[in-house]
Amino acid sequence: MNSLELNNTIKTLKQGGIILYPTDTVWGLGCDSTNFSAVEKLYKLKNREDEKAMICLVNDFKMLNYHVEEIPEAAYSILEHAEEPTTIVYDKPLRVTENLIAADNTLAIRMVKEGFCADLLKRFKKPIVSTSANISGKSTPKTFQEIEEYILKGVDYVVNLDHTRKASKTSSIIKLSNNGEVKVIRK
Repeated sequence: MNSLELNNTIKTLKQGGIILYPTDTVWGLGCDSTNFSAVEKLYKLKNREDEKAMICLVNDFKMLNYHVEEIPEAAYSILEHAEEPTTIVYDKPLRVTENLIAADNTLAIRMVKEGFCADLLKRFKKPIVSTSANISGKSTPKTFQEIEEYILKGVDYVVNLDHTRKASKTSSIIKLSNNGEVKVIRK
């Protein structure tokens, strides 16, 4: 079943589609982080302003290093010791579509090491956008059943796994600037 779901999801991503998938935190909406049109479509589905950046998921340090110009030393330590999903906002992202990059030239990235997401990232070989499966400003669904019909109908593929799982909390978010500044955005 996982193999079929991975194949269908990757096919949708390669075609520029939006997926609804179980992440390491909550049910997420995602697309190829290098596809301008797919990201634009995702912003439209969420009814979200383009200036409000979204998170990307990577599966290892190699992928992270490929998409960030300079990773602060503290990031390695944080990611190796974090017990909960942790998103880090990095300066100077590389090789993602420009409509994903915040006005201050930063990008939020979370490393996923296990589960469906990690397998998907490993096979897709590119970061995947990850944003909660709700319209911007509305509460994040805790279960698949709480996802609005509008969202379900607006995606190109719904991953058929973990529909009974209750979501864990959202990730913490830390901004690590290359100048050494550290700012906790969400605990």
